[in-house]
Amino acid sequence: MDNGNIVLCGANAYEQKYYFNQDFKKLPKSVQDELHIMCVLFTEEVGGIFTIAFDPDGNVLLNTESAEDDIYYDEIGSGLLINEVRRKRVELFEALEMFYRTFVKK
Repeated sequence: MDNGNIVLCGANAYEQKYYFNQDFKKLPKSVQDELHIMCVLFTEEVGGIFTIAFDPDGNVLLNTESAEDDIYYDEIGSGLLINEVRRKRVELFEALEMFYRTFVKK
């Protein structure tokens, strides 16, 4: 949790790890798998750390960051890729927001 945000999942290219918040284990397995693939592919393409989180109002946040000394991190590419992911996965993110507002935020 950061600034009231709750991380749903994320991938770390430095440690080659994927994280899924078990508070959301009630999400369908197909959605969990899609999130896993999305996060890992994102970090494979641009590097760094990529997270999907919810703000306190239940809006989906996509965040990417890098280590300060990472000369391979593609900052411009990461911004473009976030926009592409948002555009292509509108329905998924809307469904996640509805899930969060219905089952998590009470």
